[in-house]
Amino acid sequence: MQVVSISVNGLKTAAENGFFDWMKKQNADVVCVQDIRGRVYEFDDDIYHPEGYEAYFLDAENAEDGGVAIYSKHFPKAIMYGFAFEPADRQGRFLQADFENVSVATILAPCALDNADMQEEKDQFFAAFKEHLVKTQRKRRQFIFAGNFQTAHFVTDASSRYHKMEVSGFYPDERAWFDEVFDDLGYIDAFREINREKNQYTWWPEWAKGWRKQAGWRTDYQIVTPGLRHRILEAEIDADCRFSDHAPLIVDYDIDMP
Repeated sequence: MQVVSISVNGLKTAAENGFFDWMKKQNADVVCVQDIRGRVYEFDDDIYHPEGYEAYFLDAENAEDGGVAIYSKHFPKAIMYGFAFEPADRQGRFLQADFENVSVATILAPCALDNADMQEEKDQFFAAFKEHLVKTQRKRRQFIFAGNFQTAHFVTDASSRYHKMEVSGFYPDERAWFDEVFDDLGYIDAFREINREKNQYTWWPEWAKGWRKQAGWRTDYQIVTPGLRHRILEAEIDADCRFSDHAPLIVDYDIDMP
């Protein structure tokens, strides 16, 4: 089973930049998309429904706030819209597909990089999502939470030019949130579990003019339940893509999809 996570900065723009051509060639089982920036009814055109994939969308109350989508080659048993945290549900930040052997969710955290007023909202989202992860531990199934968390965990997840900058996405408490999720709760960073290479970034800020240069962050993650630790086969970032300022994060799992 292959799961892709990609933040597209608007699904319409990504489509124009070749996203769906790339997706057809990649042939992943599940593609988790964030930041679609549109109403669900705006994605009725065939281009947004590639052959061989089921498509599910969740828009935001204010379409420009983001919204998320899931494309799947396999018909899910159930779809869950939101995770019972009203601000995030209203802003279209969480969508989950339940399959026979695993649940896969797409997540978009709030961004406060250019808007300090959003930091409290981002912190509240992290607190609520951590509580959701605690509740998830009680369920007898495996989960993959794939998304853009707008934060780099370790110093190795961001170019050194950012290490001394006081910016949202690299605050100590934001990075400590990942410590709590991975160390205290026991969840796994699927990418880092198997890929320890340097300069592995998924996002290049426009203001840093760092596309194709080592001036990026890894803000995109696939957070998985402990039972999947030994089922992670391969993990990579396709940094050659140009349909947004994020690159796709691709992870292969030893999971059967009936």
